[in-house]
Order: sequence, then C-alpha cells, then structure tokens
Amino acid sequence: MKFRFLQKRRIPLAWLLLTRQPIRLLVALAGICFAGILMFMQLGFRDGLFDASVTVHRLFDADLVLMSPRSMSSISMSGFPRRRLIQSMAHKDVIGTTPVNWNFLLWRNPETLSTRSILALGFEPNDPLLLDSGFSSKAPLLNSKGRVLFDVLSRNEFGPISKWFLEGKKIETEVAGKRVRVAGLVSLGPSFGADGNLITSRETFLHLLPSTPSGSIEIGLIRLRPGAAQEMVVRSLTASLPKDVRVLTKNDFIEFEKNYWRTSTSIGFIFTLGAAMGFVVGCVIVYQILYSDVSDHLPEYATLMAMGYRLKTLLGVVAREGMLLAVMGYVPAYISGQCLYALVRTSTKLPVAMDSQRALTVFILILLMCMSSAMLAMRRLVDADPAEIF
Repeated sequence: MKFRFLQKRRIPLAWLLLTRQPIRLLVALAGICFAGILMFMQLGFRDGLFDASVTVHRLFDADLVLMSPRSMSSISMSGFPRRRLIQSMAHKDVIGTTPVNWNFLLWRNPETLSTRSILALGFEPNDPLLLDSGFSSKAPLLNSKGRVLFDVLSRNEFGPISKWFLEGKKIETEVAGKRVRVAGLVSLGPSFGADGNLITSRETFLHLLPSTPSGSIEIGLIRLRPGAAQEMVVRSLTASLPKDVRVLTKNDFIEFEKNYWRTSTSIGFIFTLGAAMGFVVGCVIVYQILYSDVSDHLPEYATLMAMGYRLKTLLGVVAREGMLLAVMGYVPAYISGQCLYALVRTSTKLPVAMDSQRALTVFILILLMCMSSAMLAMRRLVDADPAEIF
C-alpha cells in the first residue's frame, strides 16, 4: 500500500525548480512585485483622480441637475437664467429645487497671506443642498452676510482653518478681495479641479463676485417625488424648457464631469500608458528568469523526454512555474499597494483606495504577464533535442 501511495504522489517539480536557486526566485518576485505596484499605482491614480473630480457632485441632494449646455466641466461652468429652475416646478413630479452659484475665487491664507484658488458654492440657506444630515444645522449660519463654511478636507495651503476654528479662534480672511468670516466647517473633499471648497449664501456669493448677474446660476438642483421615473422627467423637461438649459440625471451629471477628464485631457492616456509599461517590464523580467531556468535545466528536461515524458507534460511544468510566480508576486504587490494608497490619501487627500475590481484586474494582468512569459520561454524547451544535448 505504501508503494502504491508513493506511485500516485506527484512530485512538485515546478516548485522545486523555482526554489532551487533562492536568489533568482527573489529577483523574479521583486520584479513581479515592482510591476504589480506600478500597475496598482497608475490605475489607482487614474481612477482616484476621476473619482476626485466628482467629490462635490456626489454630495448634492438632487435627482436631476440643470446646467448650461455651454458648460464644459466643473472648472468651466457657464450660467443660465434662474427662471428655468422655477419653470421646472410646473412638472408634476418636481417637489423642490435649489439654485446654486458655482465659481472659483481667490482665497487668502490668513496665516501666510498667500492667495490660492478655491471653489465657492452659493445657495439659499433655507434650501437643501447636501445629503449630509448635519449640514442643515449649519446652513442657517450663512444667513448673515459675509459668512462662509470652510471645507475641512481642503489642502493645507489654505491655512490651518479647521485647527483654529476648533480651538475657538475667530477666523477672518479675504475671498476675492472681500472680507469674510468662517462660521463653520463642512466635509466635502478636494477634487482634481479644486484644492479646496467653501459654501456661502447666494447673497454673499454675489457680493464676492458682483460681475455675476443676480438672475443667473450655474447649477440647478431638482428633487423629484419618490417613485418618479427620472428618465421620463428628463425627457419631459428637455422638451418643455428652452434650449439654453440642459437637463441631466445626477448620475449623468457625474459622468459628464468624469468624461471631461477622461477624454478632453491626457490623464487617462498617461496613467494607462504607465500601467502598460509596468506590464511590459514585468514580462521582460519573468521571461528572463524562466528562460534562464529552462536553459540551465535543459539536460534534465532532455533526459525526461528521452525517458518517454511527453513534451506537453514538460511544458506544463514551465506553465506551473509561471503561475506560481504570479501568485507569489501578487501578494506583496497587493499589500504594498494598500500601504501606498493610504500614504497618497494622507498626503494629497485624494480618494485613492483599493477596490475589488482593480485588485482583480491587476491580478489578471500579472497572471497574463507570467503566463505569456512562460509561453515564450517554452520555445527553448520545444527546440531541445536529446540527441544534440547528449
């Protein structure tokens, strides 16, 4: 019985070949890990920047959004008549609206006195604006002219606003050359187009930017009754409202912004190219390792072929080596990617995080990288002739 058990037991030849030279194995794993980290970071930066571009968009309390057809993105918003928002109230499914002014103004750092562009949102404090349930208690603070709510997630270049505010200090500074006071804090988050955000009333917004017509807005938020078919309401409002306004669902509004950064800038191409370069580098490293391994053990492979082992069986050994390298190289790459994502979030406050789709994508790329390299290395084994070797 013991002899039969040993006969059925398979020798882990692929594992033994890989571990026979530990230094070579560590070099291969380091190369695969580096390629994996590079792909994780490039794809993470790309997706993170796209997600960051719609940080504020996601927080709006709205089902539909009105905007000017001349608006290109969040960094290039055009105004349209506010009365279009009032006209939309005639639809039976519309239960509420919020006019929003949206523009970039210069914020003066109260500590260093340097200026930096900040995204300013103006709305009527009595109207709903954000999905955050705690925001409604802070909105009345904006009824006094010259009061603003500062985004605590803004970059540090705007000054230690949140620290000073929590310490109870009175914070006054200049926005667009006009004096304002920080009345409270909100949590929005920076985007690819805006390093910081502030919210104020439309009265204060028009005071800060007097060139804006009082009857003009950049965004119109529309809330629908529960159960309303959003697409049908969009078609109905599009047909009834003049052509100087565009009607979008909230999801379409988010995709509109993402699509601008994806297609009208080089961001997507640059980071995708970076991930492709990581893939190519990994292929070269794994191919060199497996090719050298096959070449070093060519006499042994030839001996097995002379003993009657089929070429298909020996090619399977090389394929298993590639699969083992992919699994062993992916694990440290995944762990390193998580750590680097955390570092990026802390340093830049961009929403770069690991998700299951990206983790699976990179694993498939690493597996494809290792298996394709193994297939190339197999050509050396196919050309092996036992008669020539011996």
